[in-house]
Amino acid sequence: MNIQEKLTALSGQLNTVIVGKFDQTQDCVACLLAGGHLLIEDVPGVGKTTLAHALARTFGLQFSRVQFTADLMPSDLSGVSVYERGQEKFIFHPGPLFAQVLLADEINRASPKTQSALLEAMEEKQVTIEGETRALPSPFFVIATQNPHDQLGTYLLPESQLDRFLMRISLGYPDRDAERQLLAGSDRRDLVANLPSLLTAQELQTLQRQVLAMHASDALLDYVQDLMAATRSGQWFVQGLSPRAGMAVLRAAKARALLAGRNFVAPDDVRRILPQTIAHRLVPVGDAGRGALAQVSAMLDAVPLP
Repeated sequence: MNIQEKLTALSGQLNTVIVGKFDQTQDCVACLLAGGHLLIEDVPGVGKTTLAHALARTFGLQFSRVQFTADLMPSDLSGVSVYERGQEKFIFHPGPLFAQVLLADEINRASPKTQSALLEAMEEKQVTIEGETRALPSPFFVIATQNPHDQLGTYLLPESQLDRFLMRISLGYPDRDAERQLLAGSDRRDLVANLPSLLTAQELQTLQRQVLAMHASDALLDYVQDLMAATRSGQWFVQGLSPRAGMAVLRAAKARALLAGRNFVAPDDVRRILPQTIAHRLVPVGDAGRGALAQVSAMLDAVPLP
């Protein structure tokens, strides 16, 4: 099976679990191929955690799940050193953070202190515990779910942490036909438990290198810079995108191009991934009833294609 066939099979398998959400599952695959962390935000019960589990199993990655709660401590994630009397020394017991995929369920129910403990791990792929720096497994992803911040018992994620997520997606309610499949079909948890792994960690890393090697023309880079400049103009957003966010946009667009079977990035790749990649990093100007996603769409229409 060649690369394109594997990617098609991978997307197909995810869509047997999360029915009627092809675009969203494609975004998730692109996010992991681009080496980024993924934030899935929606109301409870629409399949956020199921999708996260399905992604980890389909990509063949060792994963752990943590249910984030108000009393979760940073050491509950990273691990602790315990004195072993027989060895007469402290032995480090790694926490769930030491996995290739950390499923951070309802991440915004934990305190800001615990949320901030993830920052070093997400950015540097390492953690500092008791003065010692420990490398995390490779590859390393955080797939986090969160409920809308207006629900009881939730905290707003700090901007610095939101910036570490390459993409934020929302599943939304299924349409009538997809919901009928859910009602008449097997339990999604049973389906996830039996999903085969379609990639190895080594194959994933090979694909990630292919993403980075995708060709982006000067005209395409001009277009990305025009979009970044538009976010900084003050017309749509309070503050514009950082250069790091611009590089994230390009990386995600390259991953979408790979999924489309091309070896170059097209403007449509940028347009398709832009809302999911930048809306969570931006604050809209004023309060005209438009959210960041709507403002990104308006900005996309205003910036001419190359």
